[in-house]
Amino acid sequence: MATYVLLTRVTAGGLKTLQSNPRRIKEVNKEIEAQGARVIAQYATLGRYDFVNIVEAKDTETIARVSVSLGARGTVSIETLSALPIESFIRGLGKKSK
Repeated sequence: MATYVLLTRVTAGGLKTLQSNPRRIKEVNKEIEAQGARVIAQYATLGRYDFVNIVEAKDTETIARVSVSLGARGTVSIETLSALPIESFIRGLGKKSK
């Protein structure tokens, strides 16, 4: 499984939904799982983004489908980043190109 970071900004419509139904966040997590990904950590944040989610998915196509389907609702905008475990990153730096 690959790891991705989803940086989420909630729209005005999304804020109304959260205010009236804060548990909606957990419902969305179940929808993400139904699409083949899994939320492994989730944080509400102050600042530029409203939420930071760490998500596992089997491939880029899966996480793209998740991001697009959530964004298409108009309640959030998502920036999706691929995340590499630091040990894998260090190993990769040690390999020489041919």
